[in-house]
Amino acid sequence: MHIYWTKINQIIDESPEVKTYLLDLPAGFSWEEGSHTHFAFEGFNAGDKPNRGLIRHMSICTLPHENAIGITTRIKDQCSEFKSILREMKPGDEVAIFKTHSNVPLKREGKNVYLLSSGVGLATFRPLVLEYLSNAESVLSMHSLNVDSSKAYLFQDVFATSDDDNFTVQFADSRAEYYEAVKRFADDADGLFYIVGSDDFLKENIELLRRNGVKREQILLDKREQSIAEFLPVELSV
Repeated sequence: MHIYWTKINQIIDESPEVKTYLLDLPAGFSWEEGSHTHFAFEGFNAGDKPNRGLIRHMSICTLPHENAIGITTRIKDQCSEFKSILREMKPGDEVAIFKTHSNVPLKREGKNVYLLSSGVGLATFRPLVLEYLSNAESVLSMHSLNVDSSKAYLFQDVFATSDDDNFTVQFADSRAEYYEAVKRFADDADGLFYIVGSDDFLKENIELLRRNGVKREQILLDKREQSIAEFLPVELSV
């Protein structure tokens, strides 16, 4: 396992509770859209065992051509030790990234793509949208649906409807509005449905999609293969 040590270059306040940390790009570090990485602080590997309180899985919200590794996260007043440390960090502070992997790269199968997310889950999808907008080959259209009652919507420079690109964006203020939209998307018998959010959010979306005829193989989750079966048991396939 190679550990890349790098520095925070910039901190962007997206909203009162959400920040984006832009990290310097280390030599030899690469990734693709939909990637997450292990993000850690100094001392995480100082003992016999890694200090898991100093490590988190984080989605990367940028693409390599942007020359920065972007990490967007919500930090509430009452938060974990990890988030408390992160909140106090400044540009120039050093962090570690390692074990980078993409569970949800953009599939180019000649189908419509639906991106379903909650709150800062949108950060995982930003690179997929950028990848699609730069090259829509073998993707019929893309539709982003995000539920966020705070109304402090993220990345509005990227998540904006473009008829020319067959890209539509919807922000829902409530779960009821959100799930009504998901039902309409589920009418697409061949669509690909990407879902990012809490485990409960994933389960609710999967149940709704499956109930409306969406097949197991049409649903893509930001989970490792061994975890996907917990949400999408093979025996439920129709």
